Amino acid sequence: MKKAVILFNLGGPDKLENVEPFLFNLFYDPAILNLPKFIRFPLAKLIANRRAPTAKKIYQELGGSSPILKLTIEQSVALENSLNKNDKLNDYKCFIVMRCWHPRAKNVLKEVKNYNPDEIVLMPLYPQYSAATSGSSIKEWKDECKKSKYNVKTSTICCYPMDKNFILSHRNEILKKIDGLKNFKLIFSAHGLPEKNIKKGDPYQWQVEQSVDQIIKTLNIKNLDWILSYQSRVGPLKWIGPSTEEIIIENSKLGKHIVLVPIAFVSEHSETLVELDIEYKELADKNGCTNYSRVPALGTNELFIKSLSELIIYKKNQNLYGELCPPKLQCPNQFKKCPCKNYE
Repeated sequence: MKKAVILFNLGGPDKLENVEPFLFNLFYDPAILNLPKFIRFPLAKLIANRRAPTAKKIYQELGGSSPILKLTIEQSVALENSLNKNDKLNDYKCFIVMRCWHPRAKNVLKEVKNYNPDEIVLMPLYPQYSAATSGSSIKEWKDECKKSKYNVKTSTICCYPMDKNFILSHRNEILKKIDGLKNFKLIFSAHGLPEKNIKKGDPYQWQVEQSVDQIIKTLNIKNLDWILSYQSRVGPLKWIGPSTEEIIIENSKLGKHIVLVPIAFVSEHSETLVELDIEYKELADKNGCTNYSRVPALGTNELFIKSLSELIIYKKNQNLYGELCPPKLQCPNQFKKCPCKNYE
């Protein structure tokens, strides 16, 4: 059988001129601004225009563009090789779909049609599910399929926050970074969300917490000093916390060696290479930190690619109790937007 694997990521501008249209696409997404289209369109235009100058400075730090497409292509190649090596009964081809910049779902769908697969597997490169990330990307893909009346057997790997190899990949990267360190604070940093999203039933925060809890158990280090925090807060709404900035300031003043772990990002991009590596390091330095380290995003880490590969081949995921439940994670009942309920 021929299987097409659709890898979803956010995307990023490929040149400075495209920063503003990238931001417009981001804020025009109803999963980000849940407003009627006639209000959302001008508001997204306004926000993109106002934020573009600051965002351009961020991408200038990265050489004028986001590296996320290049890095996602590397992951795609590694995953495709792994799938075809480990499943001799099927032929796999990976396709990349970005939510807010190219390649977009509409154009990639044409490539998938030409490939003519027997089955499609949807695989977000977001380990923890949120309606604003994985949910939005999956919805866009399915909407495009409906528009073009394209109907092929489709499976969805909604999330993998506690997958064994995903957890081990983080464990190994952390151990490399903390080897020999004394008096350090391990800070797991995830992208934040407004509190109202969580109260409406989004399972993202719970899933991030499960990822971190499993990593801590697997590290098995006595008296490990660690915390989970959230970065990238914008706007006037109350966001989930604590904030990564506050934790960095507090521990810098205590003389701790700061060690940051990007727990919700699997590719390097502006929020790791600029926000964590430059902006937060400057914040730490100003508050007395003399040692600052960051664990890299997983990228093409062998165990991470194995995690994705086995999830796709076996279409199984681990629930809270470590049991296999194909193909979706069984989130607690209070999460109304849990993908286990959305993608039957």
